[in-house]
Amino acid sequence: MSVLEKFTLTGRVAVVTGASRGIGRAIAECYAAAGADVVIASRKIEACQQAAKEISASTGRRAVPMDCHVGHWDDCDRLIDNVLDTFGRLDILVNNAGMSPLYPNLMEVSEELYDKTLNVNLKGPFRLGVRAATHMAANNGGAIINVGTIGSLLASPTELPYACAKAGLNALTVGLADAFAPDVRVNGILPGPVRTDVTRAWTTEQREGRGVPLGRLGEPDDIAATALYLASPAASFTTGAIVRVDGGVTRKV
Repeated sequence: MSVLEKFTLTGRVAVVTGASRGIGRAIAECYAAAGADVVIASRKIEACQQAAKEISASTGRRAVPMDCHVGHWDDCDRLIDNVLDTFGRLDILVNNAGMSPLYPNLMEVSEELYDKTLNVNLKGPFRLGVRAATHMAANNGGAIINVGTIGSLLASPTELPYACAKAGLNALTVGLADAFAPDVRVNGILPGPVRTDVTRAWTTEQREGRGVPLGRLGEPDDIAATALYLASPAASFTTGAIVRVDGGVTRKV
């Protein structure tokens, strides 16, 4: 098999959380284009259904919508069970769902906001990762990709609970890679500023990517390309890695 031929996911089943829009949607569509059947998982089933319909139409692959609130332990278990019932296998998990609620200052961070942020960004990926990796290790292996943020390296007071949770996700990546080697590869991606619906609220300077060494915002496809590499046989000797895809923002960190 040539190097280019290794960038294939033919015959694989991939689950992507937060896949109805943004980075998750781009990853799911990229995986389907590379030959995988994909599960489009998110809280809102209607958005999942629409995304699945469009991805299936554009790629010819099977795309199945499944609702899941990753902040709820039982929902995580239900998602994995439903995937195995539907496909009989699970080869790739992308923990992409996340949230970063706004707050006026650190003293105004409530216990509810803090817990909700940690639940979605860390507790859910922990449970999904352990469930998926346990199945993969017993069934010919697989790959897990955790989508974090460069904010886990450059924590800001305006999104501190989120940064703390994503720093925990970095630790989870390394820990799962150790726990489930050699059968399961676990890696992380740290996106920098990426153009999504969230960026509409940014300042003009931020939207133009000023301060980014490469001179622009990232696009969801920039992250999807890295996620394809990490999920594919091309990355067969890569595990426990945390890859920064940030236009050089953290080059000195």
